[in-house]
Amino acid sequence: MSDSWPRRRLLAILRGAAEPLDAQELARITGQHVTTVRFHLDVLTRESLVRQFQQPPRGRGRPRIGYSAVQRSVGYQDLAQALADQLGPDRRARTEAGIAAGRAWGAKLDAGEERVETLDGAKDLSMTLSSELGFAPERDPGADTAEQVQIRLTACPLRELARTHSDVVCGVHVGLLQEVLDRSGARDRVKVRMRPFVEPELCLARLELVRGRPEPSARSEEPREVPTLPIVDSPVAAEPRIAPPSAGRIPPQLRNGETDVVKESAKQW
Repeated sequence: MSDSWPRRRLLAILRGAAEPLDAQELARITGQHVTTVRFHLDVLTRESLVRQFQQPPRGRGRPRIGYSAVQRSVGYQDLAQALADQLGPDRRARTEAGIAAGRAWGAKLDAGEERVETLDGAKDLSMTLSSELGFAPERDPGADTAEQVQIRLTACPLRELARTHSDVVCGVHVGLLQEVLDRSGARDRVKVRMRPFVEPELCLARLELVRGRPEPSARSEEPREVPTLPIVDSPVAAEPRIAPPSAGRIPPQLRNGETDVVKESAKQW
């Protein structure tokens, strides 16, 4: 918006309006020529500060274009960016910090009485929670097996930050899901993994049955770097007691645990 007083005034008027206003109404309020108002509105629209709406015409003629200010949380994205920047340059450390934050968040959620007993139940719980958080999850049955299920995440409330700090943002999501699954009875039996931006607007979450502790040599091996599409996961360990999807569904609820982060090759997908 640069330092344009006319645009700041238009934006202030739209933020205080109870309904969208068209260029004619704004010209009358500000005393500017309607062509000048339209120019400033075009700039505000390109900067995603206002949104256009089609309105019924007055009498005969084409529909009018109304404008409304985009309501945003003040400084939220910038604050998240600044906090992520303070976590240092090491990707593993940033991911671990994100996981820990997600764990702490998940620990504050109310716990339900019913426990997740099946992999499908774990998927239902993850779908519900991701939907409430604004990730617009979709089921991906074509990718499901008796050992793992996959969820397509078609939106992200922190998309722009995730493009530059996917380790932090996805780490928070992984930690949150893992904590909630642990607290609902799936501790040491289901591992959460996240693969960001497999497409420009698509991330994948995968829930896997844990088939026992990795061998010590496998645990100490340094995972290979995946520079463009890292996998954020939460390894857990123990013999699984959870049933595969065919064993039936239990309504998802909530329960506690701990996690770690390991990046693994995209070949594992």
